[in-house]
Amino acid sequence: MTIKEYREEEEEENPPPLLESEMNSRPRRIALFVEPSPFAYVSGYKNRFQNFIRYLREMGDEVMVVTTHEGVPQEFYGAKLIGSRSFPCPLYQKVPLSLALSPRIISAVAEFKPDIIHASSPGIMVFGALIIAKLLSVPIVMSYHTHVPVYIPRYTFSWLVQPMWLVIKFLHRAADLTLVPSAAIGKDLEAARVTAANKIRLWNKGVDSESFHPRFRCHEMRVRLSNGEPDRPLIVHVGRLGVEKSLDFLKSVMDRLPEARIAFIGDGPYRDELERMFSGMPAVFTGMLQGEELSQAYASGDVFVMPSESETLGLVVLEAMSSGLPVVAVRAGGIPDIIPDEQQGKTGYLYSPGDLDDCLNKLKPLLHDQELRETIGKAARVEMEKYDWRAATRKIRNEQYNAAIWFWRKKRAQFLRPFQWWFRRMFQPPRAPAIEL
Repeated sequence: MTIKEYREEEEEENPPPLLESEMNSRPRRIALFVEPSPFAYVSGYKNRFQNFIRYLREMGDEVMVVTTHEGVPQEFYGAKLIGSRSFPCPLYQKVPLSLALSPRIISAVAEFKPDIIHASSPGIMVFGALIIAKLLSVPIVMSYHTHVPVYIPRYTFSWLVQPMWLVIKFLHRAADLTLVPSAAIGKDLEAARVTAANKIRLWNKGVDSESFHPRFRCHEMRVRLSNGEPDRPLIVHVGRLGVEKSLDFLKSVMDRLPEARIAFIGDGPYRDELERMFSGMPAVFTGMLQGEELSQAYASGDVFVMPSESETLGLVVLEAMSSGLPVVAVRAGGIPDIIPDEQQGKTGYLYSPGDLDDCLNKLKPLLHDQELRETIGKAARVEMEKYDWRAATRKIRNEQYNAAIWFWRKKRAQFLRPFQWWFRRMFQPPRAPAIEL
């Protein structure tokens, strides 16, 4: 069956466009199920979560957050937080996982009376969110953040890829709407027939352009990242250090750039292996940075390099560009959504996956030409100013959540239709016989 045939067979009609008067919906109660915890493990993740919560609250919504870290505060930017008992991910001990189906959590969510549930996917907690949504008869949105089928061959066995796709299909066909961070990932889900194509919607990219800004450039941070050699060209990479991120590619890059220095900001299961790989080379591993330190780390480099071929979007690329840093990234996943072909050489560069020469041809001029670096960095900054979190959050709240509620109501009406027909047949009073004149 072709994608077109699948669309014709399974797609429902789209919700009607909203009127201007409907764009600012009444305040809602929104329950967020977030896994892994934004308080636990990834550089910058807490900042993005913070902005989403802040703008939902700014628009008058009540927010409850269920997440997988028992040490969470009771409140965060006006949102009530519930930490679920969790267990470490077998493949990544620093990531806590939880089903979030304890009586305590079910009771708390039921008492909150959410108008909509929004869960991150894939994961373990999304199953709990789905069960609670069905028990409470509440619409559920799932946002697809991690392209797990791409990661599986690197961490486990290739034969698990197909079962993983079946799990993803089960989850997202049960959801009322699926949000994806990039058009490329949306096409992947559509091609895999994960759910009806009109139920896959784009979560517009957003970046905190105030927290990630060129003004945070700092000589002391540059000295730290360059291991005491601030005058050397400095490459920066920010993100989780996992084997699926293709970070070993940067070893080949650095072998060809003896004059350069590289800083890895972040942590993850691949860090020990990377440190052994870069032993004796001019590389610095800072571990996880947050807040102003993270902002300084971005802005104090010369070029940001992103070799990962499995990014659903690449939020760190947005943050680097917002910090005025030229980006050289692989042409894969959601990255081309950030630096499209028409912006090549203007706001950044993309290189072909695995092509070392292509990467170096775009990286070397930036490292050695300060004027080129500044020109592209400034253009990248101007481009990122268009994508603020407030606008992205408003679109999700006023358009995507409304669409999910519409699909949910339509599904419920279709489910009830046979029972309503049966009820009318059984209990409708008989018609009075016609009187002949």
